[in-house]
Amino acid sequence: MLNSETLFFLAFSAFVLVVMAFDLGVFSKAKSHVVEFKEAAVWSAIWVALSIAFYFFLKSFGYLVHGITDMAQLQVIRDRYADHVDLISGNFTASLARFQDNMALEYITGYLVEYSLSADNIFVFILIFNSFGVRERYYKKILVWGILGAIILRFVFIFLGSALLQRFEWIIYIFGAFLVYTGVQLFFQKEEDEKIDPSSHPVVRFASKYLNVYHRNVTDNFFIRRKTDQKLFVTPLFLIVIVVAFTDLIFAVDSSPAIFSITKDPYIVFFSNVFAIMGLRSMFFFLSSIISQFRFLKTGLALLLTFIGVKMLTEHWLEELGFKPVYSLYIIIAILGVSILASWLIPEKKPEPANGPTELP
Repeated sequence: MLNSETLFFLAFSAFVLVVMAFDLGVFSKAKSHVVEFKEAAVWSAIWVALSIAFYFFLKSFGYLVHGITDMAQLQVIRDRYADHVDLISGNFTASLARFQDNMALEYITGYLVEYSLSADNIFVFILIFNSFGVRERYYKKILVWGILGAIILRFVFIFLGSALLQRFEWIIYIFGAFLVYTGVQLFFQKEEDEKIDPSSHPVVRFASKYLNVYHRNVTDNFFIRRKTDQKLFVTPLFLIVIVVAFTDLIFAVDSSPAIFSITKDPYIVFFSNVFAIMGLRSMFFFLSSIISQFRFLKTGLALLLTFIGVKMLTEHWLEELGFKPVYSLYIIIAILGVSILASWLIPEKKPEPANGPTELP
């Protein structure tokens, strides 16, 4: 018989798949098309609204995630995932409210971190599409299916990471050191280091070695069967879907440990990841044309990763000093806000022409 956590997880997954189906246009007869700014804005708003609504759901019905029905069960779940939450002896209702408030706070903080780090994904996705010469009308389909594959990969990554953390608590320090290293590396990374060579990409080389690759796209299909011998081939579009999913998994190596610094509950980590990366597809179309204007955003993300890494390394001492989980949310918002505001207020200096200004006759 399925336990309450599995049932909730299945119900949540079904809900996300239904919304994703509408987003993809499964129930529409329309073919692949270029996503206009208005459509992207609407779907971005829908995913953000759903993400915020889930925050309020956790505040009121968070007990459904773990199937908490009594004080004893609440104590077990609290000890496993949130031992910093003080329960009120003999008062199950008030104790559950505290626990659910903490769940909601951890979720929204993790979501904000993940959604912010997703902005860096947009830079890379633009590079992928430009490098592979993808037509703009295929962007939507590639991103949706690529991100769906990324969700499956992240599910494995997140719950494996949670199991390791519960068994070996010292791994949190490895995660912290890795995030500090990544943040510093991102801070000094130059644009020319981000170029992608399609022919040397590991996914392309792997596919070329083990799969039958058709060397041109056929409408918007991922697979094609050759009429002469009925042999099945994968199209370049399918390869790019795998590249997108693979790339997102690489980002998960950074972002998932970052959220584990906020919560040890793998379900909260997964929920925040899903809402953030499902909104990533819409955010790509919404921001791809203007994201280059946020020139200090990458610096902000570097500081964000560094802060979270330092927090993981010094969590024990911070708790003794009275550092509360909500403070992380405030600091994260401040870092992102300052980086975006600075991008607007401090324009980039354009180099002057080599020959100087041209005088009019």
